[in-house]
Amino acid sequence: MSSLSRAANFCLFSWFIVLSGVKANIFQNQDSNSWYQDGVRLIQQNLKVKPNTRTARNAVVFLGDGMGVTTVTAARILAGQLKGNPGEETELSWEQFPWSALAKTYAADLQGTDSASSMTAILCGVKTNEDILGVDERVKKDDCSSLKEENKAISILALAENAGMSTGIVTTTRVTHATPASAYAHSANRDWEADADFGSSANAPGFNCKDIASQLVDFPYGNGIEVIFGGGRRKFLHQGQADPEYPGLFEYSHMKYEVNRLNDTAGEPSIEEMTEKAIKILQKNPKGFFLLVEGGRIDHGHHSGRAVTALHDAVAMDKAVAKTKQIVDREETLITVTADHSHVFTIGGYPKRGNPLFGLIKKVDNQHALDLDGKPYTTLGYANGPGGLNGTRPNITNVHTADKKYRQQATVLLRSETHGSEDVGIFADGPGAYLFHGVVEQQYIFHVLDHALCLSQSKQNSCYRQGDRRQVDINSAANEKLSISSMFAGILLLRVLQFLWT
Repeated sequence: MSSLSRAANFCLFSWFIVLSGVKANIFQNQDSNSWYQDGVRLIQQNLKVKPNTRTARNAVVFLGDGMGVTTVTAARILAGQLKGNPGEETELSWEQFPWSALAKTYAADLQGTDSASSMTAILCGVKTNEDILGVDERVKKDDCSSLKEENKAISILALAENAGMSTGIVTTTRVTHATPASAYAHSANRDWEADADFGSSANAPGFNCKDIASQLVDFPYGNGIEVIFGGGRRKFLHQGQADPEYPGLFEYSHMKYEVNRLNDTAGEPSIEEMTEKAIKILQKNPKGFFLLVEGGRIDHGHHSGRAVTALHDAVAMDKAVAKTKQIVDREETLITVTADHSHVFTIGGYPKRGNPLFGLIKKVDNQHALDLDGKPYTTLGYANGPGGLNGTRPNITNVHTADKKYRQQATVLLRSETHGSEDVGIFADGPGAYLFHGVVEQQYIFHVLDHALCLSQSKQNSCYRQGDRRQVDINSAANEKLSISSMFAGILLLRVLQFLWT
């Protein structure tokens, strides 16, 4: 071997030794990196996750109205910052669930959706048209004659009632609003909450539709809904009747935003407190229970263009989910957290880590991010809404953008901000939760609930029904009408709610 060859081999050997040392240091440093270790721990945790294939005794559905993915992200950061942390690393209570999916939110006639059509999909298993609820797409809006028995859709709550389970609804909106109403009513217009809301439609020949409040009072399935907590007393009152302010229906209309609730001298309960009380009542039934919990004012905050109100309500719902995890048997209770739709709400702009969520964007160098006109801007914004541009974008350098009344800037000026059309998240734990994965149609949520609880006839070949639950012909049960008058039943309902809460 020539001296040149020996020199070349020596150099290659030397480089191999050097690179081996570098690689060792790289791997050693990487293994000790905290972000890397977080990934290792998560792998170890997920390897322990096993599908729970037993039949669920109970099911709780949390519906964050308008809680799209960007709202979840922003709520996560806010929850962390309220505890004095940077926020980005925070985990919301449902983000710890082992099973998740994305749901498509289009309606039968819309690329996006409204709450009535989306909740009909989630609770009844069928897509339908905008602004109608508890019915299929053959029903036409405002057309009472099209609301035939064969066009009605049966909800998961009705199925649970007919199986002898206890049922409940908790909401921060009126209990006759679109989301809760989809659990018990069939309506050709989501706004027909009381008979006074029929307007000129009531003059149509043969008009015989029932308003949503009456359908709640006269609910024909099982022995009736056991627990109803929310707002909306005005939809149960006669014209000129004094407001009785019974517990159970805590507000004349919608309940207060969370940012305003703590200042309520009447002591309005939080969504967490209502959820805990409802579960403790419903748990007494050995046949199990179904509970729908809606964080409804998330949606209202976004529509008004006020992200502060929307996101504080999302954090309040996070607390309700956390409480539920503590007080139910998670081996026999399917907990599902999802949304009916999103909003045209955005979060971004390269803010530094821990930048105040509601503040102006500061970059890593701690300088304000500026637009081409030299003006600062916020992390949060909307594609449209009341904060829309009307000429040149205002300079908000000295504006208190974290104020609860502040409207985030938007691109298109509208009276009310709109829903978004993108997919929304589904997060689940408990029996049947393993069926949530991938991208699914929104009505699939109903079918997972139905399979997990083993209720409808369509699932009997694929699930195991609880032995102490009866199976009732849903059609014959629907024809059993209550003889009690609506006026007396409304008073009775409020009395029962008062008894349950005290």
